[in-house]
Amino acid sequence: MPRFGLIPFAERFPRVTDRVSLRVEGEVAAPLDAGAALARLPRAEQVCDFHCVTTWSRRALHWSGVRFTDFYQQVVRPLAGAAEDARFVVLHGQDGARTSLPLEDLLAPDVLLADRLDGQPLPIAHGAPLRLVAPAHYGYKSIKHLHRIELRRSGVDYHPVGLRFMEHPRARVALEERGQWLPGWLLRHLYRPLIKPTARRFDVTLRRHLADPSTMESSP
Repeated sequence: MPRFGLIPFAERFPRVTDRVSLRVEGEVAAPLDAGAALARLPRAEQVCDFHCVTTWSRRALHWSGVRFTDFYQQVVRPLAGAAEDARFVVLHGQDGARTSLPLEDLLAPDVLLADRLDGQPLPIAHGAPLRLVAPAHYGYKSIKHLHRIELRRSGVDYHPVGLRFMEHPRARVALEERGQWLPGWLLRHLYRPLIKPTARRFDVTLRRHLADPSTMESSP
């Protein structure tokens, strides 16, 4: 599975990879640094497929982490005091990326806060130290380098990092919700030629970063 995403993020990398730092804020009674509480929750193992919106997929990836629903019910609600009418969640990565999902989608039993892939700690390429894994949704919802979760009552004022037509509010694979306003079959044909040059760009910058982290951006 290649390191992949919007081209501006090819040269952006997380500042912290040796420990999990996860902030919960927004429509909560008390903003919370939840990394320590997350570490105390029961772990889950899960094998699932990963589908990129640009049409490539990887089958049977083995993820390990904490179920988002356990994190929400056992940490966010009792410790941060999530507002009862908070229904929209913005997820922020250390590299400046962000995405969003309705809370009801995040509470599905197969959504993980993952820190291991195929039996190994997450590498930088795939989201170290923590990422979301939401198998029912296209890969751009499974944000890498997750470090902040923001609860909102709605997504009215939410702005995606890319062009708005490229990010669907739910991005469900089964319904081919690749983006907004344009049909999924059309976006499929538009995205497919971008796979090889994008993967190559991300691979080059990753190798440069691993060779000398000081030459690359650590944040946007």
